[in-house]
Amino acid sequence: MNRCPNGHYTAAADYCDVCGAPVETPAGAPAGAPAPGPDAGPTPPALEPCPSCGTPHGPDALFCEGCGYDFTTGAMPRPLDPPDLGPGSVPAAGPEAELDLPEVPVPPPVARWVVEVWVDPDWYAESQSPDVVPSAGPPRTVVLTGRSALVGRPSASRNIHPDVDCADDSGVSRRHAQLTTDGTRFFVEDLESANGTFVAPSGGPLPEDPVPVGAKHELGADDRVYVGAWTRLVVRPATEDEAPDQPG
Repeated sequence: MNRCPNGHYTAAADYCDVCGAPVETPAGAPAGAPAPGPDAGPTPPALEPCPSCGTPHGPDALFCEGCGYDFTTGAMPRPLDPPDLGPGSVPAAGPEAELDLPEVPVPPPVARWVVEVWVDPDWYAESQSPDVVPSAGPPRTVVLTGRSALVGRPSASRNIHPDVDCADDSGVSRRHAQLTTDGTRFFVEDLESANGTFVAPSGGPLPEDPVPVGAKHELGADDRVYVGAWTRLVVRPATEDEAPDQPG
């Protein structure tokens, strides 16, 4: 029977069966022979296996060094109690625990806009166009679905498809003007049209001077935009019936 540096008796000649420490066998000694000491003592007692895990132990051992089995009572050691959670600790959430999340504010609804396209007899008289003016009546309403809308007349050959189609008015250029918005305000920009883009407030006199070409002109709440020979445009918020599902 060999003995490891930690004092355990082991049947193995290379590593201790109890703690795994290397067993040093003197040179020339046969495998399994006990290492000679300064005084050859009495024969060590035989080791017995632990009934729980099989780890060898001496006859005087009280507990198994492998699993903690109590050789006196024949009982396994008590499991460690779970750590005591302090007052600041948060217990694990149960299956029905509800997360207390902050409420996310709901953004306000996005405003929707439309453009009213009118036939304006007064603007037609001012323009002195040779074309025959259509009969004045209720306006045609165009829903604005984006932040920019082209005003003009369509052209299949040039692939021009205006958002605000003024095809009946020959005085309107193919790419006449651009309506844009930042979400709260609207602007009109003349795109080098042939006859210019004019703006005037509601109830005021007809405009005489066009807006500068290529510059954005902010529209007031009651402004009217005049283009071509008889077309008057009015940008206003849409009603629920006009654009219930359209984005702003």
